[in-house]
Order: sequence, then structure tokens, then C-alpha cells
Amino acid sequence: MAGLFHCRDLLGVPAMTVHPSLTHALAQALVDVLWFIEGSDEEQMDQDDAVKVMENVAHLVSGLSGEQRGELAPLLAAMAEAESDPARREFLEGFPEGFGLLDEPA
Repeated sequence: MAGLFHCRDLLGVPAMTVHPSLTHALAQALVDVLWFIEGSDEEQMDQDDAVKVMENVAHLVSGLSGEQRGELAPLLAAMAEAESDPARREFLEGFPEGFGLLDEPA
């Protein structure tokens, strides 16, 4: 079955995920990584490195074309709507503004 793969989440729990598109899979992976970084403390990750990663993602996202933004923004909104964890939902809802998705393309 296309798009079906087995993986482990950040806590090592086996998960089976189906994504309708590569864009959706990559958006999910990006959010998972950024959510992990956002929640990391100094013992888990150097905070200067964490800030650099977040800034680099914001720079990349702010440089997306209008068409790419039009594809990513609804995915993030759907992910937020489907999220059951209130803190992660808030992170997803704030993603477009926090990472420059709402700014004009570069």
C-alpha cells in the first residue's frame, strides 16, 4: 500500500502512519522535529542550536512561493484540527505566524 510505513514516534512507541501525499508526510515530519526541539530542555539539546534550527526553518518557510504556502497552510490547519494534545494543537495553530508562513514570499 503506497504511503504506508511503520515507524516509532519520539518516545519510541511503534506507529503506523498513512499519508495522502509526500507533502503531508514531510509536513508531519517537520512538525514532529520542531515540536521535539520546542519541548527540549538544556540537557536534551543545546538551546543555541535549537534557536538556530528554528530560525533556519522560519527562513526556509518564509521563502516558499505562494503556491507552496497555499499547499502547506491548509495541511497545518488540518493537522491542528485533528490534534488531541492541547499544547501541540496550539503549536500547530501558531506555526504559520511563528515560522513566517503568513509573511510575503521572498
